[in-house]
Amino acid sequence: MATTIEVEEMITVGSLAERLMIPVSTLIAELMKNGIMATVNERIDFDTAQIIIQDLGLEVELKEQNKEEVVLPRREKPKNSEAAVSRPPVVAVMGHVDHGKTSLLDAIRKANVAKGEAGGITQHISAYQVEHNNRLITFLDTPGHEAFAAIREHGAQLTDIVILVVAADDGVKPQTIEAIRYARNAGVKIIIAINKIDKEGADPNRIKQQLSEQNILVEEWGGDTVVMEVSAKTGQGIPELLDMVLLVSDVEELKADKDVPARGLVIEAHVETGRGPVAHALIEVGILKPGQFIISGSTYAKVRNLETTTGRSLEEAGPSTPVAITGFKTLPEFGDEFRVGSSEKEARLLSQQVANERSVTTNRGVSSTELLRLINRSNELSELNIIVKADVQGSLTSVLDSLKSLETEEVSVRVVGSGVGPITDNDLRLSRTANAVIYGFNVIAPSAIRQQAVRDRIELHMYNVIYELIEDVRSSLEALLTPTIINKEAGTLIIRGIFNTTRNTVICGGEVTKGKLIVPALAKVTRDKELLMEVQVSALQRGPTDVKEVLEGEMCGVSLTTPARLDLKVGDRLEVYTQETQQRHL
Repeated sequence: MATTIEVEEMITVGSLAERLMIPVSTLIAELMKNGIMATVNERIDFDTAQIIIQDLGLEVELKEQNKEEVVLPRREKPKNSEAAVSRPPVVAVMGHVDHGKTSLLDAIRKANVAKGEAGGITQHISAYQVEHNNRLITFLDTPGHEAFAAIREHGAQLTDIVILVVAADDGVKPQTIEAIRYARNAGVKIIIAINKIDKEGADPNRIKQQLSEQNILVEEWGGDTVVMEVSAKTGQGIPELLDMVLLVSDVEELKADKDVPARGLVIEAHVETGRGPVAHALIEVGILKPGQFIISGSTYAKVRNLETTTGRSLEEAGPSTPVAITGFKTLPEFGDEFRVGSSEKEARLLSQQVANERSVTTNRGVSSTELLRLINRSNELSELNIIVKADVQGSLTSVLDSLKSLETEEVSVRVVGSGVGPITDNDLRLSRTANAVIYGFNVIAPSAIRQQAVRDRIELHMYNVIYELIEDVRSSLEALLTPTIINKEAGTLIIRGIFNTTRNTVICGGEVTKGKLIVPALAKVTRDKELLMEVQVSALQRGPTDVKEVLEGEMCGVSLTTPARLDLKVGDRLEVYTQETQQRHL
C-alpha cells in the first residue's frame, strides 16, 4: 500500500528528498535525467514532484496541503482622505491595431504623432495632458499590436476611463476584446469611440451588435456603456467625446490628496545620451518637485529634472500629471511604483532591500509544464541565441515576451543578453562569445559598431516596427526546424531478370508498368506487397545506352545501391520515388 505524504505547492529538492527518505543526490540525478538542472535549495512544484516520484518507482502518493485559494486583487489606487481635491481624469486609449487610436489622439491634441511612429503603430505608452473647457485631461496612448499585451494591461491599470476605439468599417477584433478584458479587470469605466464613421462601409450598428456579444451593452440598447461616433480624419464628434470624458469623471468624483508624499507609477523608462536613465511616470497622489528623493523598485533618484513628457520644465507636478524624471542611479523597471523618501539614505536602503528580494525570487521553481515539455521534446532541441536591445523598458518586455511565445518543443529562443539603450562594444563581445544574433528595436548602432559587426561577421538586425523584428526571429527559428520530407511517386518496374548481385549492388532488368523511372531516385523493393528493402537507383540503361529516364511500357536495365545484400527474384516490384524537402513554419 502506498504511503501518503502531504507537501506544499512548491517544495525544495532537499525537503522533498528528506520526506521521501531518499538521498538528495538520487532525486537530483532523476531531475537531471529529465533535463532539469536543480540544486538542493531550488524549488519544484507539486505536479513536478509527482512525475519524478513515478519515474523513481516509489510507492508514495503525494497529497497537496489544503490551503485557502488566494485570489490576487487588482492593483488598488491610493485611498483618499477628507482633504482630497479634484484631479484630472486619466484616460487610456485602447483598441485593435490600425483602428485609429493614435490618429484620434492626434486630432485631440492637434499634433501629428502617427506619422512619426514606425509603421504607423504606437510602439510604447505615450502620456500627455490636453485642456478642454478649461479643464485638464491626461491621455495614455497604448500600442495595439498583439506583441504589446503587457503594455496594454499596464495602461488599463493606470486609468480611470478607457476609450475603446473601434473602426466603423472593420469591427470588433482580437485586441478589442483583449482591451475590454483589461478594462474590466482594472475596474474602470469604458467609453466606446466608433472611429472612421466617414469611411465607406462604416456600420455603427454592426459594431454595437458585436459589442453586445462581448457583454458590452450600449445606452440606446438599454445598457450603461456610452458610445460616441467620431472621425479622427475630419474631427467630427471629438469635442463631444471630450465632453463625455469630463462628464464621466464628474460622476466618478475623481479626487486625490495633494498634501502627502508623492506616489505614482513608472509607465516607461529609457536611457538618453547625456541625461542617463529617464523615467516617464504618472503621479497619483502628492506633489512631486525637483530635488526630492524617490524610490522606485530596486533603484532610487534625486529628481534632477522634472519635465512634461514633451520636454517642458516643471517646478512641481500634482496628481494625474504625466512627467519625465531624470536622476535615477539605474534604469527603473517598467510598471514599478515610485514614492518620495525622506532622505538619500532611506532611498538607498529601501531600493537595496527590493533589489535583494528580487534576486531571491528570481531563483524560481520549475513548473510541471516546463518539466513535461523537457521530457517530451526531442533531445535535439535547437536554440537561437539572441541579444535584444530596446529603446525603453516596456518595449523590451514586450519584445522578449513575444519571442518566447514562438518557442516549440523543437526550437527555442535563448536570450543571452538584453537591455535598454544603443548597441555597444559589450553587446558585440557577448555576441562573439555566445554566437548570438543582435536585435535592436528602436535604438541606434553607431557606425563604428556597425563596421566592427561586419568585420567580425556578427549578425546585427535593426528594427523600428516590432512585428518585423518578430517575423525575422520567426524565420530564423523556422530555418532551425527539421524540414518535412515529401515522397513523390515516379514509376513502377517489374523485375524480369537479375544479372549481377554483390553485397551492396544489384544489376537487374525489367519493364516499366506505371509512370516513369528516373535517376537518381530511391525505390522500395516489394515481393507480394511485403517490403524487402529500400534502395537507391544509381543508373538506368536502355539497351547499351545510359539514360536519365525510362517511360511506361519500355524495358530497361537498372543499377541499385543497397544497404545490405538483397536477394532479388524475378517478379519482384521496384516502386521508384523521389524525395523533396519542404520548409516547416511555426
